[in-house]
Amino acid sequence: MTAIANRYEFVYLFDVSNGNPNGDPDAGNMPRLDPETNQGLVTDVCLKRKIRNYVSLEQEGAPGYAIYMQEKSVLNNQHNQAYEALGIEPEEKKLPKDEAKARDLTAWMCKNFFDVRAFGAVMTTKVNAGQVRGPIQIAFATSIDPVIPLEISITRVAVTSKEDAEKKDREMGRKHIVPYGLYRAHGFISAKLAERTGFSEDDLELLWRALGNMFEHDRSAARGEMAARKLIVFKHDHAMGNAPAHVLFDSVRVERVEGAADTPARGFQDYRVSIDAEALPQGVSVREHF
Repeated sequence: MTAIANRYEFVYLFDVSNGNPNGDPDAGNMPRLDPETNQGLVTDVCLKRKIRNYVSLEQEGAPGYAIYMQEKSVLNNQHNQAYEALGIEPEEKKLPKDEAKARDLTAWMCKNFFDVRAFGAVMTTKVNAGQVRGPIQIAFATSIDPVIPLEISITRVAVTSKEDAEKKDREMGRKHIVPYGLYRAHGFISAKLAERTGFSEDDLELLWRALGNMFEHDRSAARGEMAARKLIVFKHDHAMGNAPAHVLFDSVRVERVEGAADTPARGFQDYRVSIDAEALPQGVSVREHF
């Protein structure tokens, strides 16, 4: 497959209602916060995980769309697949001395694993398959307005052990939620890095589908109502780009609708998203995917 020939940037908006979009293990799984502004945070790792999970569901078993970084996977075993496929004997922690063979190993990983092709990977473990710098980078998502995490007490009408049953008939727990938050993330796609990994137009369309649908297959008690709200994509005519990314991002404004700014936001309808298309530099086009 031919690699993409254009550079892209995108603005991704998603929201959560009465849920925890990304718990912080260092804070008892409370929703992540910027302590200076109280704006909510969702890490790039969290978003990439959901993209990987969607791809594994949609493309299950399809050649070239295996997921390298998946739950309970053993990375050395993933690397061994490349060595076995190419008939190369691995040497502990080292790539083959033959540079052509070393390149073939890394290329095999890119060809067969979507997330290596898209996000890159450091595969220099005991079974060394090289390093790949991926064409896609996603920044932390930040909520448009400050959020107030709530700690909700919950009860379970069952106990853990027989000994507990003699003392009590239920157990208490805690659940952390954000009443509502609209989050904004920025993404970057390099055509030049895509040439090195083979990230194709088909892969790009799969990425857009994943961003639009990944929350539909990620429901849980903590994330029951998360939704992709808007994906705004900037396409450059030139592979190296026609404008700095920050200029394009500045053309997208997310504001509270008139009359709603005095009360806490409780839905996407409380916001207005606008794009200053006239301010876009020459050679850049914009498209709203949803």
